[in-house]
Amino acid sequence: MIHEALEGMTLGAAALTVWHHAGWPLALRAVSRRTPGQAPPPLSDADLPETAVVMPAHNEAAHIAAKIRNLAALDYPEGRFSVTVACDGCTDGTAAAALAALAEPACSRLRAEVLDMQPNRGKLAVLNEVVIGKSATVIALTDVSAMLPPDALRKAAAHYADPDVGAVGGTYRLGASHVAGEDSYWRYQVAVKRGEAALGAPLGMHGAFWTFRRAAWAPLQPDIINDDFVMPMEMLGRGWSLRYDESVSATEAEASGTGQDASRRRRIAAGNAQQLVRMAWLLDPRHGGPAVAFASGKALRVAMPFLMAAAGAGALFLAPGSALFTAVAAAGLLVLAGAAAGALLGRNAPRPLAALAYMAAGHISSASGVLRYAFRRSAGGWCPAEQAAIRPAAATPDCLPWAVEAAKRTFDVVVALTGLVGSLPFWPFIALAIRLESPGPVIFRQMRIGRAVGDRTRMFIMLKFRSMRSDAETGSGAVWAKKKDARVTRVGNILRKTRIDEIPQLLNVLAGDMSIVGPRPERPVFYRKLENAIPFFADRTVSLRPGITGFAQVCQGYDRDVDDVRSKVAMDHAYALRLRVGVRSWALLDAWVVLRTFTVMVCGRGQ
Repeated sequence: MIHEALEGMTLGAAALTVWHHAGWPLALRAVSRRTPGQAPPPLSDADLPETAVVMPAHNEAAHIAAKIRNLAALDYPEGRFSVTVACDGCTDGTAAAALAALAEPACSRLRAEVLDMQPNRGKLAVLNEVVIGKSATVIALTDVSAMLPPDALRKAAAHYADPDVGAVGGTYRLGASHVAGEDSYWRYQVAVKRGEAALGAPLGMHGAFWTFRRAAWAPLQPDIINDDFVMPMEMLGRGWSLRYDESVSATEAEASGTGQDASRRRRIAAGNAQQLVRMAWLLDPRHGGPAVAFASGKALRVAMPFLMAAAGAGALFLAPGSALFTAVAAAGLLVLAGAAAGALLGRNAPRPLAALAYMAAGHISSASGVLRYAFRRSAGGWCPAEQAAIRPAAATPDCLPWAVEAAKRTFDVVVALTGLVGSLPFWPFIALAIRLESPGPVIFRQMRIGRAVGDRTRMFIMLKFRSMRSDAETGSGAVWAKKKDARVTRVGNILRKTRIDEIPQLLNVLAGDMSIVGPRPERPVFYRKLENAIPFFADRTVSLRPGITGFAQVCQGYDRDVDDVRSKVAMDHAYALRLRVGVRSWALLDAWVVLRTFTVMVCGRGQ
């Protein structure tokens, strides 16, 4: 039984790896050839929308003058075009360099302002503060290091003749000397964007230059990491269409070194993990092409380093008794050898080997970024807002011994990643079964009470496979589940009995909102009532993340009334006391809880 399960997991991981790296790009290529993008007809000067270019900058004194000269050369009517340089806590004289460039004869007619914003507050906070004060029809965002052709703004603006268009993105090109293999990577990314656009919408925009309709914009939370993905996707969720125009280009003028590139990719990977947790609604099949693209591209990219490791390890273990797994292991080793050769040869490597080396380095950086996000550590980046989402709260008291805290979090991440790798091939079938029986979202999202730290208690959105009708609480409001609950669907009954409905919570574990083992995450609507009725109820999550399973859950089951919760609170406190004894005490108890949970799943004793 274990051998067959290992074979299935290995083949599933290998199949997803091949699909992500080869099958999906080929599918996108075929779609883009069948549905080629078309640029809209140009607009006259009188019809061009008023456009405001907003450019956040942090310590860009070496490049800001060249960028301002580039903006001054754009072919756009002077009265319908303005520039805001938002210097975010710069300490190198960026603002002074920008003002000096604006005084040059070639730039003197540019309608521009330079904001010296102190102290440093982060890119998202700057954008929220600046954009909210703009009345222009279209906002354009661009990086200081990205050079634009004269017609870039005019071409992008032509799309807004369609009132349904919320955002327009362009392509990205490398101009300076870059890391070996990076040019192949960006050509691949351009092809992906082209295919995504043909499927319905590009997933995110190249941050070097993109534009959006001011009416489609809403402020973002300042801890968002990949703003150029989340912002347009939220516009898509609000009903706006997105366009990708490959004739609108931005060229990167600043060369990147290996360390800088790795840091950028770690930050992007942390952002991918964050957006997978926070934007799981994009996986809903009702979104059509974008949902398929999100699952095959962004979602798999988060899991890919771990899927590849699982496929390789499983194939090596199974190879002695199977020609199939010998071939899988040999293919994996051949790819690794090519990547190693490309890394050793550096800039002298042939293009295929350089691409393999860059891809391998990217997956290593991606794994690091995902794990840093899971451990709430900084993933790199120039602004505090990007780091806020992955930095632990400062100076918060911790009642657990540090060794237990570290061991428990490591256990959480390893189990969550293993569970996701093993279960991911079955997600489409679970989703299909849910949707065939009842309308509504596949993933159920609900606010829950999280870990108590310092002077506050955190709240988070918990994810589950939907097991009830989507209108389960429309008439009754929030009520506890009960045995033979009429609101539970037939598929949902199976999911609940086997606890399969809780598998998406592994994403909550990676995000740091939950643990594998811990107290039950309570709903805010019940929290005040329970806190008043049960002594020390609120103390059950002090320094403890709520768990997917727990000592109380496996001993007692689901809550049906206050008396059930009162009994569980005593067990939760007993669990917390055992953790404070030491690592051995924690390890034995968590191992017992996990084994009991498997028994519940296999025997179908959940509710």
